[in-house]
Amino acid sequence: MYAHLDALRPDAALSRMCEVLRVSRRGYYRWRTRQGRLDPDTGLRDLIQRIALEYPSYGYRRIAEELARSGLPVNHKKVLRLMRQDNLLCLRHKAFVTTTDARHSLEVYPNLAHDLIPVRTNQLWVADITYIRLRKEFVYLAVILDACSRKCIGWELDHHLFTRLPLAALMGALRERCIEPGLIHHSDRGVQYASREYTEVLKAHGITISMARKGNPYDNALAESFIKTLKYEEVYLFEYATLGEARERIDHFIAEVYNHKRLHSALGYMPPAEFEERLCAGVLT
Repeated sequence: MYAHLDALRPDAALSRMCEVLRVSRRGYYRWRTRQGRLDPDTGLRDLIQRIALEYPSYGYRRIAEELARSGLPVNHKKVLRLMRQDNLLCLRHKAFVTTTDARHSLEVYPNLAHDLIPVRTNQLWVADITYIRLRKEFVYLAVILDACSRKCIGWELDHHLFTRLPLAALMGALRERCIEPGLIHHSDRGVQYASREYTEVLKAHGITISMARKGNPYDNALAESFIKTLKYEEVYLFEYATLGEARERIDHFIAEVYNHKRLHSALGYMPPAEFEERLCAGVLT
């Protein structure tokens, strides 16, 4: 109502227009005063929105940490209030889609990672497989992460679920890392990870094998968390037409965004690559 009056004001007497529209002059001037005020948080809101768009699964605490790293420390409660007002809070439903076939007679191994808290890199690797939806088909992604730094150190994407898919991810990790005695490789009990071809490669490199307990999807939670992040911050935002297109986008996300930019609360709000550098330099507190 007041906006309509403001648009007409230059061409008509203000008192007459207030009378016709049945509004008070005092109310009109109050509205004009409010309109003239600038929101002191406009710039901050813009930064928060930019971060939320770049990292859709970030909550208010991670966004507050991102702002602080950019030289703009803001109380996390204020970030929460602004995100709530701008409908930027992340509300997601957990869903589990399995690519695991544990119905086999192959040897399975005990869970050695259940109570292990790694304090250095190459102490515990975790592996998993998930599906990626293309425009007309599904493809499958195998990943390996270092459990200490959360860094993705090996991955492979292909049309199939054969053992050579996770094996390619494993070989990528072995090329990436100089491993030491005592390294544990943890996965689910899927036929790919229990296969002779896969376990023989692990044993040949002196890597101890660990597998999740039967019927417990949370035993490989760290890998599941990475996959959830990948899907919410990359896969669900794009419609890949081909395997090549998906490979290019996922490679960019893992190498440039996840490993080098994305903040992890478990790492003191640092990206994995930075955490590893500081850990190696002995400057972590």
